[in-house]
Amino acid sequence: MQSRGGGLVGLVVVVWLVIGVLAAYQRGYFGEDRDVSCKTFGDTALTIVAGPLNYVGVNPKVSCTLPKPSR
Repeated sequence: MQSRGGGLVGLVVVVWLVIGVLAAYQRGYFGEDRDVSCKTFGDTALTIVAGPLNYVGVNPKVSCTLPKPSR
């Protein structure tokens, strides 16, 4: 049996992620002409997870530089 608090938490998480998707859309992260790479995927995912924080100045970015192999 699920308590009412669990349903409320689920609703808050869904609303949080929807706001994040809206922020990513407003930034143009879903455009057809955007190259898909580790960096662009990471930026989009972080923007969605940051949710409402995007509207208070959070602008998450990802750096996908791989280390060079040793000799």
